[in-house]
Amino acid sequence: MSRSPKALLDSYDILPKKSLGQNFMHDPRALEKIVAAAAPTPYDTVVEVGAGTGALTELLARAAKQVFSIEVDQRLRPILEERFDDFANVYLLFSDILKTDISALVGSETYIVAANVPYYISSAILWHFLESQRPPQRMVLTMQYEVAERIIGAPGAMTLLSIAAQYYGVPRIVSKFSPAVFWPRPNIDSAIVRIDTHETAAVETPSSRLFFRVVKAGFSMKRKQLKNALAGGLRIKAAAARDLVAAADIDPQRRAETLSLSEWERLTRVVADSEAAL
Repeated sequence: MSRSPKALLDSYDILPKKSLGQNFMHDPRALEKIVAAAAPTPYDTVVEVGAGTGALTELLARAAKQVFSIEVDQRLRPILEERFDDFANVYLLFSDILKTDISALVGSETYIVAANVPYYISSAILWHFLESQRPPQRMVLTMQYEVAERIIGAPGAMTLLSIAAQYYGVPRIVSKFSPAVFWPRPNIDSAIVRIDTHETAAVETPSSRLFFRVVKAGFSMKRKQLKNALAGGLRIKAAAARDLVAAADIDPQRRAETLSLSEWERLTRVVADSEAAL
């Protein structure tokens, strides 16, 4: 039986780092739920973010064709190298995921992401994969439950992150965890989120770059009406912003969190037409 994360770390005189957001999952049933949500087959490539002590890595390796496991903490190298010395299908990379070129890593392979990620950078990791040249088939991430709820949010409670997740894929919460499945215990509940990515974006826009420039402008001042936030974010006059929003058949007094993807699509097209006319 595999030793617990605490026992392994103690044997190497390693303490979890708060600065890295390290909470190691030790509950076998919770780990199995992540693998079940990722659903790798013997033909699949998996990219794992945050190998930790290798508990999830091992389960993934026994189910998938190959696993690229990325760990930023060099202190964990001896634990992981010893654990996976006999695994020909596990490739350990000790680097920062946000500085890792995913396309260069996976090559022409389609791939799945499975990760028990540090909560403080879960949003950044999500963006990194979704906006890469080769996004994954699906992503299965363990994250803070409140963040998970925001990702699946509907108009009225949309965020920049939920728009990104729903633009690129279909997100859903698979399971909820108590703090007890981790060591050290966090002070929050967690959730498994699965995102099945689209082959094409959920809405048709002139470009994803322009779409997210408009969306980010809309969310640039969260408590402001859309026309004011858009003016500040796009650096245009308030009257011009009001006219753009009205031309998209949207009430300029609404706020960004109330807009649906289709409304952001219309607004993006109006902005594109206005820029083309200049």
